[in-house]
Amino acid sequence: MAVPQNKITRSRRNMRRSHDSLVAGNPAECPNCGELKRPHHVCGACGHYADREVVALADDVDLDDDAA
Repeated sequence: MAVPQNKITRSRRNMRRSHDSLVAGNPAECPNCGELKRPHHVCGACGHYADREVVALADDVDLDDDAA
């Protein structure tokens, strides 16, 4: 069995765990619609990235009856 030979002190244990904390997100405002979005990601509300539309939303797409 893997059992430590000596006791690990609270200080050494906590120093090992110092990098385990969670960091808060860093949301940025979309320049097109003003919603909060993740940096360097496409806006989920309007589908824009870097001042251009890269994802067409379902409301904007018109499908013909034959194509559907």
